[in-house]
Amino acid sequence: MITTHEYAALSARDIAKLVGCGTLTAVDVITAALGCISERDTELRAFTEVWAEQAIAQAAHVDTQIARGAHLPLAGVPIGVKASEGPDSYQNRRLVAAGCVPVGATSVPRTGTGWQTYGHTERGPTLNPLNPAWSPGGSSAGSAAAVAAGLVPLASGSDGAGSVRIPAAWCGIVGFKPTNGLLPARDRAGLNSPGVLARTVGDAVAYLDAVDDQPGVAAASRSASSLTAVWSASLGYADTDPAVAAVARHAVDELAAAGLITLDEDVDLALIDPAPAWTALRAGSSSLGEVGALTTNAERLAECFKRADLVLTPTTPYPPHGHDGPGPRMSVALTWAFNLSGHPALSLPAGTTPQGQPVGLQVVARLHSERQLLDFADRATRPIP
Repeated sequence: MITTHEYAALSARDIAKLVGCGTLTAVDVITAALGCISERDTELRAFTEVWAEQAIAQAAHVDTQIARGAHLPLAGVPIGVKASEGPDSYQNRRLVAAGCVPVGATSVPRTGTGWQTYGHTERGPTLNPLNPAWSPGGSSAGSAAAVAAGLVPLASGSDGAGSVRIPAAWCGIVGFKPTNGLLPARDRAGLNSPGVLARTVGDAVAYLDAVDDQPGVAAASRSASSLTAVWSASLGYADTDPAVAAVARHAVDELAAAGLITLDEDVDLALIDPAPAWTALRAGSSSLGEVGALTTNAERLAECFKRADLVLTPTTPYPPHGHDGPGPRMSVALTWAFNLSGHPALSLPAGTTPQGQPVGLQVVARLHSERQLLDFADRATRPIP
């Protein structure tokens, strides 16, 4: 057996190892996960539904497979499922095939309100585990809150404008969006990519291993050498808070001091504000001017990635807002450019402002270089010797 406290400290990889070798059963783990949700989610409100009966039955099935000698790389790992996609989405089916056990649906914003960075349940708004006065971000709000609070080690998300990366930044965890098209898009415009919320980069790697149907690529793009990076606080158009930019830049400078990156200070990455193009594409139409903006940004990013391996920015231009909403502030300003361009991107915890507000560091890599991106992020989050 395992206590809820012991369970909450385990990564997805830890759980899979313990279940795979027989130290724990999947039923033990899922029982602890459901107990953790019961204890903590009444106030947090990360879940809109909890699937206790189905989860125990699925866990028992995992144990049967393990007993028969099956190798399940994520055996017994509880996952939260973003409510707007459900358990039958492509990525969730792949995760279940790898041994994961869905335990419930995680909150998203109300329908019909457009993009919003908060989570809604019938019991009230989803709270940020770092501070209940803050929104957890969104739209993958409940997924981020559930992971950050230790209710589950992994939760599925989808990212059409930053909906995985923004809540990851505001909840102090890892949020990963692969290259658009690697997994089936969640919208007709092809902007909304499936993604994952995790507490560790290693668990994000395990997620990609499970959902990527090209296992031969899994070990590619590994490099222990320093990567060249370009820093931008605004991408040329965002109104980024100076305090947020300072925290993210300090994290970048620490990576450079540790020898993980070499900053190319000669590149000034200035894109055209993607807001009109994003809105038009989601609506199914675009003018010549908007198409021209997309082409210009694609060309500028292509030139940038000829010189650099990575682009680094704050994940959001602002710190978390309260439960009254973001107002006129564009929390997506630094993320949705890479939904339009399709580049793989993730958010890593960068630190906090002097007021204690969490800041994320967005790391963007070349198209189809998610393995290099995750390998770098893994090295970047290890303790410096």
